[in-house]
Amino acid sequence: MNDTDEADPILLFKRWLEEAKASEPSDPTAMTLATAGAQGQPSARMVLLKDADSTGFVFYTNLESRKALDLKANPKAALLFHWKSLRRQVRIEGPVAPVSESEADAYFATRPRGSQIGAWASDQSRPMESRFALEKRVAEVTARYLVGAIPRPPQWSGLRVAPLVIEFWQDKPFRLHDRLVYTREAAGWATQRVFP
Repeated sequence: MNDTDEADPILLFKRWLEEAKASEPSDPTAMTLATAGAQGQPSARMVLLKDADSTGFVFYTNLESRKALDLKANPKAALLFHWKSLRRQVRIEGPVAPVSESEADAYFATRPRGSQIGAWASDQSRPMESRFALEKRVAEVTARYLVGAIPRPPQWSGLRVAPLVIEFWQDKPFRLHDRLVYTREAAGWATQRVFP
């Protein structure tokens, strides 16, 4: 990073993401999602970024999953992208809100058929009596939607993290890393370099 970095952190993020897509051996859209439930207990898991623009960073999930219930109780989250091949990471913090029904429908329609069936069959994060129970549900959903389009389940949708803070981290020798923090203010984005 240098003084010619983007004034808009979303543009800088998109540039870094494109570079990660070219070099990262695993999924460059994988991100850690950290939440805290009503009791304040933190929880983190990996999810996939499906969209990023000036309104925020979008992922999709079962709205009855632990992550979605955490976010319903405490609608704030942190995201972390770690691109080991580039020795970079991006941290994002902000409030969370659902995407529109039309956005969720449009994205669901692009998913592979097996993933659409899985969204209907899985009671994500809830106890499962056996693997056979899941396989049976998959078979039932497959039979129900044997032909034609599969509609989006009502309990499946997207959530958008609207960034208030975005930090770009670049590895440097001797642990003298480069850190640039963008903070959203009324007039736009303020930037600040911080010590490693």
